[in-house]
Amino acid sequence: MRLDRFLSNLPRFNRQDVRQLLASGRVRVDGQVNRDSHAEVRVFSRVELDDQVLQAGKAARYFMLHKPLGVVSATEHPEHRTVLDLLDETDKHELHLAGRLDLNTSGLLLITNDGQWSRRVTAPQGKQPKVYRVETEQPIDPACIEVFAQGLYFRFEDLLTQPAELQILAPRQARLTLYEGRYHQVKRMFGHFQNKVVGLHRLSMGAITLDERLCPGQYRALTAAEIACF
Repeated sequence: MRLDRFLSNLPRFNRQDVRQLLASGRVRVDGQVNRDSHAEVRVFSRVELDDQVLQAGKAARYFMLHKPLGVVSATEHPEHRTVLDLLDETDKHELHLAGRLDLNTSGLLLITNDGQWSRRVTAPQGKQPKVYRVETEQPIDPACIEVFAQGLYFRFEDLLTQPAELQILAPRQARLTLYEGRYHQVKRMFGHFQNKVVGLHRLSMGAITLDERLCPGQYRALTAAEIACF
């Protein structure tokens, strides 16, 4: 919300009052005097008028979770445990997922209460790389490398997938880098070669890599450097 609108929404101020308050330098946002009526006020912003706190501001929270198999990437579910059930945090209902993983996919999951940050994480135009370790039922055909790099046609959506990078690590194991997140994309890509995916684990999103010290089901707060990646 714009700063002038935030102030105008308070019962005691009209638009003229707001202009005068801003011009006189009496309003501070996050400790700094702010005269810009178009400045953005978020739920995390601390807004003060003289010595009076108009909005204390919530603490922004950012976590990485090592999602285990069999846990749903959702905030609530009638049948399965959700990723929020794994968190020992207050006000968990305020948190949401920055991207999802299928029930039978493990690995890095980002959780936050910062909607703008999570939109940057998941925005298609950002083309943030997502790296997966893939295990397949049959040996991986080396032809996959070139086909994935060129893109695969998905008839249901009538689209061509973005170029993907495949590195074969073992006969039935590979490292796959995607720049988008289509429905069951990895399984469908290998399904094009009649090869079933039997194991899928996300290693990283953008510049954030899953902490190897985290066991499945464990989580930790993101560092300032990790938060700044998006």
